[in-house]
Amino acid sequence: MKTFDKEAILPLGRQVIAIEANAVHALQSRIDDTFADACQLCLDCLGRIVVTGMGKSGHVASKIAATLASTGSPAFFVHPGEASHGDLGMITGRDVVLAISNSGETGEIVTILPLIKRLAVPLITMTGRPESTLATAADVNLDVSVSEEACPLNLAPTASTTATLAMGDALAVALLQARGFTEEDFARSHPGGTLGRRLLLHMRDLMHTGDQIPVVRPDTPLGEGLLEMTRKGLGLTTVLDDDGFIQGVFTDGDLRRALDTGLDIHNTLMRDVMTPHGKTVSPGILAAEAVHLMETHKITSLLATDDADRLVGVLHIHDLLRAGVM
Repeated sequence: MKTFDKEAILPLGRQVIAIEANAVHALQSRIDDTFADACQLCLDCLGRIVVTGMGKSGHVASKIAATLASTGSPAFFVHPGEASHGDLGMITGRDVVLAISNSGETGEIVTILPLIKRLAVPLITMTGRPESTLATAADVNLDVSVSEEACPLNLAPTASTTATLAMGDALAVALLQARGFTEEDFARSHPGGTLGRRLLLHMRDLMHTGDQIPVVRPDTPLGEGLLEMTRKGLGLTTVLDDDGFIQGVFTDGDLRRALDTGLDIHNTLMRDVMTPHGKTVSPGILAAEAVHLMETHKITSLLATDDADRLVGVLHIHDLLRAGVM
């Protein structure tokens, strides 16, 4: 078993980070008119951005395709080895091809190059050699060359794949901005994620309605109001008049304050201890906005009302926690 030298290994790790950071930093000067031309080809695309690459470049290509697709630029990955065995049929004349190869001479991609040209689809390449076969055949070549790999043998793709990944992110984010892609658009393509829940869920999706809402009248004794709170389990009860309009709300906090005064729960009416009206909102507000309102007003529940100001729902902070919105 080889002895592990911690003192020797840490500088190596730092050197890798430094080399890759320098490789990414060098890309800044290459964000120029050529980069803008690549963006324009993607923006003009009526189909999809077909991303391809082999080996480590293929892994990077797959990630770039996923990033493009999730940020408003429809894209998918095609394996170049499979492309020459039928998958090239996935590319149409409405598409743009983004081919990734550090050497610019990857056999599997060079093989399908004539077929791509025959389709007359725009070709964008990311290569480390601007004079390579792929780069010279491209409509636009993005230079992702690096001065050295982070691998001490200068062989394993390390700095070069990091630089390519960064260039792909730059392309995706530039397109995102150009398309006016919003947080709401992002949420729609990520409905299972935290952001999706925050931006797609509305108060109406989470609130309690109908018989789930605790309701008492202003002249209801406090003792009966406490029973209604217990039955519905929301830590509050609403106080409504006979027409369904909100007169107030009574919460656990109101109960603690009432008990501190030593009042008689059997002879005290709800109108005497309730908080007048309560905080009301439209059921159409985003769940994330409900979180903000609760935090701002230091409350644990919101009342939803319709256009006539009648109560239609109650949202408790626990509902937001269960939904993963906060």
